[in-house]
Amino acid sequence: MPDVDVPDGTTEHAGAVLRTVGRLGLLAYGVVHLLVAGLAVQVAFGERERADKKGALQAVAGTGAGVVLLWVVVVGLCALVVWQLAEAVLGHRGSPPRERALRVLINLAEAGLFGTLAWSAGAIAAKGGAPSTEPSVASKVLALPGGPVLVGLAGVVVVVGSAYAVRRGVRHTFLRELDLRGAGLRRSTLVTRVGQVGWAALGVAYGVPGVLLVAAAVRYDPAAPTTLDAGLQAVADQPWGPALLVLLALGLVAFGVYCFFDARYRRA
Repeated sequence: MPDVDVPDGTTEHAGAVLRTVGRLGLLAYGVVHLLVAGLAVQVAFGERERADKKGALQAVAGTGAGVVLLWVVVVGLCALVVWQLAEAVLGHRGSPPRERALRVLINLAEAGLFGTLAWSAGAIAAKGGAPSTEPSVASKVLALPGGPVLVGLAGVVVVVGSAYAVRRGVRHTFLRELDLRGAGLRRSTLVTRVGQVGWAALGVAYGVPGVLLVAAAVRYDPAAPTTLDAGLQAVADQPWGPALLVLLALGLVAFGVYCFFDARYRRA
């Protein structure tokens, strides 16, 4: 959470509200990844429906109760956007200039990610889960002048971000953002292990569509599949693909659970 100066009661109250907003957003983000994990298992066992975040949300919106849950997720994701923007403006004040600039860029990138997902979730909730017939954003961009360059750059950014997520898991640097004092040795160890597995799985899962984006840009093929579900289905077609998808789904479950721990133990 961003460090907020508290010269008066109003600012202190604003800081408390902001922390609550961030925690609610993390809970919603964890729910999204649990849904994605469930659909990845379905792909592993032959149910080739969309298994990316958008597809997971479409599956949830198939019932009346699911639509309500989806709107709750939308609110939570919007809360994450507000939190990330606030952290970019108010946080990292004690960090060196270069480190602060990098962290602000990460905050802005994550705000964009959460905002895009919130917009998609809201559109799906409004339609009651009806599948979209619109071509993908990557396909539209590829058809523009200079589109392959833009799509290729986007793919590289996704791959780099995925590698960063794996690195966070392997080196457990995510612990810097948590306050585990008072959690006890067993709980702290559990949070660490779940976070390591979850962050690594997250990086692997989103690295695949990043590679597909680069491949589509190189081939200049607007019809090439570039989404997460396409990557999961490509993995499922391999001899050991279903088993790998199940392992990946378990890793995404770990990331979803980690988000819950993150909401509980994130530093104030």
